[in-house]
Amino acid sequence: MTKLDIDAVHAFVLVADLQSFTRAGEAMDSTQSAVSLKIRRLEQGLGRRLLERTPRRVRLSADGEAFLGSARALVDAHRRAVDAFDAPRRRLVIGISHHLVGAELPLLLRRMKESERGVVVEMRVSTSRAVFEDFERGAVDVAVVLRHDHRRLDGEVMFTEPFGWMAAPDFLHRSGTALPLATQAEPCSVRRMAVAALDAAGLAWTEAFVGGGMLTIAAAAAAGLGVAALARRVAPPGLVDVGPRLGLPALPSREVVMLSSVSDAQARGTLRALAAALRGTVEPRRVGMPVA
Repeated sequence: MTKLDIDAVHAFVLVADLQSFTRAGEAMDSTQSAVSLKIRRLEQGLGRRLLERTPRRVRLSADGEAFLGSARALVDAHRRAVDAFDAPRRRLVIGISHHLVGAELPLLLRRMKESERGVVVEMRVSTSRAVFEDFERGAVDVAVVLRHDHRRLDGEVMFTEPFGWMAAPDFLHRSGTALPLATQAEPCSVRRMAVAALDAAGLAWTEAFVGGGMLTIAAAAAAGLGVAALARRVAPPGLVDVGPRLGLPALPSREVVMLSSVSDAQARGTLRALAAALRGTVEPRRVGMPVA
């Protein structure tokens, strides 16, 4: 009977979800080479190739697809067994900018849930400014925000987020008229960034829709109400960058920074999983959004 190394099975599940040996290594507080070795030994033990590796991506083989469900169940059963003695539960409050979460949110939450079962995650989604202020006064343990200025230079830089002028593919704008914007109400740093770029280019603009978060702004853009300054990575499918077609000024990129006040092992494990999952959403095929 084949004996399975639970760490190797866990590594396989992480690579399947994050599509990256490097990100799986981060989540496990290990290295890419160590994860690769675990999975190679798992494949040898099973006598099956679970992953197809190419220079640009990792994907499941047919055998990997068949094994994934059972692998998840095994990892989950192992965690339940470890937690059988009711270890104290740790509440971790995470604040994150609404401009940074999109369709990948279920993956982020699953990765945090699976990393440390003794941690209860409370997630607060708001503007970068509000999240940063909450962190400063101790209302959240962790802040994941866009860095719009250099007032505070500490924190871990996760990646750089490019922005675009996102709209419906059939969005029309008559030359010489004010550009309709779908935007957040003041104070919003992304709104200010977009308005500053238009003003510097001498382009007139007008509010067409004022939303209460990225999802409402994106919905307004998809409905054709206006153009929205959105991070390309999390812009909903169907929106395109109309900036080049309309002659709009390029929007600056912003660093995504994680600030943390946690020091315990449980919370750090959850943060490693969150960081790896967030970085895993930055893929070459998603950085370049379609251009109208």
